[in-house]
Amino acid sequence: MKEMVIMLWKMLKVFILFTGSTILFYYGMMWINEEYENYHRYDQPQGAAVKVFQPIHQGQFPFLDRLILFYREGE
Repeated sequence: MKEMVIMLWKMLKVFILFTGSTILFYYGMMWINEEYENYHRYDQPQGAAVKVFQPIHQGQFPFLDRLILFYREGE
């Protein structure tokens, strides 16, 4: 009888440890989700940001020049 009680006590400790770890992991993931949900990554840049893309106007590069540039540079 005593061995059965000891075995049940050990099983209860493992169960409590597993349940506590699962709850801690769940609330940790929820906290991380809330942190990144409020993160605005598509805001306008601040400070000395430089615009990387500039559209090419119609008369600047004819189609044939663009095609030759594409074949030569491989991009």
